[in-house]
Amino acid sequence: MEFHSLPKLYLLLTLSILFLSSFQAQATIKISYCDKKTDYAVKVSGVDISPDPVKSGHPATFKIYASSGKSIYGGEVVIGVSYVGVPVHTESIDLCKEVKCPVANGNFVISHTQTLPAITPPGPYSLKMTLKNDRDELLTCIKFNFKIVLGSLVSDM
Repeated sequence: MEFHSLPKLYLLLTLSILFLSSFQAQATIKISYCDKKTDYAVKVSGVDISPDPVKSGHPATFKIYASSGKSIYGGEVVIGVSYVGVPVHTESIDLCKEVKCPVANGNFVISHTQTLPAITPPGPYSLKMTLKNDRDELLTCIKFNFKIVLGSLVSDM
């Protein structure tokens, strides 16, 4: 190996480590199934939240990475949010507004963006998400924790 190619090698190695560490940082949200004994038809492999932590008064995007062995022709996503164990928000969303229906068997992503009110208190929150198909059959149920921090009172430019 030539001497002048060593800086390029170190740069490539450093960028690779930074890339892998940033990928690792996004995979920190721990999910659990609502009932560990149930074999849900839809398996959830991960959740990404952007930004993380969520900022009050700013949009937040939740992406749920999942897979199904069968096509899903429609359904409902129900999201329940709790603050320090107290339910504070529930909403039902038409699955076909979050993903293109029918959802083919295999991998898919449910992506939902919402702007939280600026008065949302900072602290630890938990989210429970259920997914039912168009025949009201429960396909999956997951829970995970996330954090909300105060957003700036002045808009970011």
